[in-house]
Amino acid sequence: MDEEYDVIVLGTGLTECILSGIMSVNGKKVLHMDRNPYYGGESSSITPLEELYKRFNLPDSPPESMGRGRDWNVDLIPKFLMANDLMGMFEKRRFRKFLVFVANFDENDPKTFEGVDPKTTTMRDVYKKFDLGQDVIDFTGHALALYRTDDYLDVPCLETINRIKLYSESLARYGKSPYLYPLYGLGELPQGFARLSAIYGGTYMLNKPVDEIVMEDGHVVGVKSEGEVARCKQLICDPSYIQDRVRKAGQVVRVICVLSHPIKNTNDANSCQIIIPQNQVNRKSDIYVCMISYAHNVAAQGKYIAIVSTTVETSEPEAEVEPALELLEPIDQKFVAISDLYEPTDDGTESQIFASRAYDATTHFETTCNDIKDIYKRMTGSDFDFENMKRKQNDVFGEDEQ
Repeated sequence: MDEEYDVIVLGTGLTECILSGIMSVNGKKVLHMDRNPYYGGESSSITPLEELYKRFNLPDSPPESMGRGRDWNVDLIPKFLMANDLMGMFEKRRFRKFLVFVANFDENDPKTFEGVDPKTTTMRDVYKKFDLGQDVIDFTGHALALYRTDDYLDVPCLETINRIKLYSESLARYGKSPYLYPLYGLGELPQGFARLSAIYGGTYMLNKPVDEIVMEDGHVVGVKSEGEVARCKQLICDPSYIQDRVRKAGQVVRVICVLSHPIKNTNDANSCQIIIPQNQVNRKSDIYVCMISYAHNVAAQGKYIAIVSTTVETSEPEAEVEPALELLEPIDQKFVAISDLYEPTDDGTESQIFASRAYDATTHFETTCNDIKDIYKRMTGSDFDFENMKRKQNDVFGEDEQ
């Protein structure tokens, strides 16, 4: 371990593993360590079910009705990668006209603007132009554009239009839903990026304690573990490794619910996402429900896992998610977790330590992707270019077969 690396990464959460993979593909010499004996950190999947009961300090073992423990892979922080009864709204003429406008919109072609200036017209005015009602606005802003508050209404509309285009194009590509989810749970994703890093020469060490982050003249020069020091120019880590450089920015409540039935009014879907917009329940933050099932190899036959989450706003977090829990009744077993949300106090320019943000309440990866792109830009000084990364991979593996 007594070696010099370009980048050391601490923690194997998804954010850290993706950045480790990107840096390795970019030709950096990467050492990736985790104090835990497993991948995933906060975003791991727990198996078998007995382990989940232990983690949440439940006194009993899972009942026999839950099936075999090893058939379960329960995500601690569920997210879908970028529809249901609400799709009936697509039939409404005004909403259809709005979606056609969005689909045809091209920021480089003023002929598609229809009187909307993408740099000055607010989204509130765009909704007004198409005479959309409050329920449709809530649905569009929070379920399609994936905003967490209504602040977006009073800023220029370009970003929102692009977000809705992304949703529509993803939907067109995959049919029934714009979201992807890996079989056996999200715990598989960090490992996939870890393997990518390893292919490009990255070194991995699990179960490796971190004794000290070594600093000289205000910037990082290495990591000490079990008496050895690995030197580095830059460090990426999750907030738990640098508690003195992060601040608490709030809390998230998550309730994992085991069900023996699909959620009502979802056409018996074996997976779905429900977003309850803040307006509808007099809150500042949306409430999210992510449901997956035995169809994704994450639960025993005939069982479903629904995970409810929101940003904590009161001293009674569990009561805040009651509107979502009511949709899930009857619930076989609940596991309640309240997590602190940490964000870095230091942008890394001086120290060259780049901390990820804690995973928020959303059930999609948009905020995580933004964090990855933001850290990449601060580390390298340039925007992340996915096409360039694909070209580098093709140099190693050859072109993808069409």
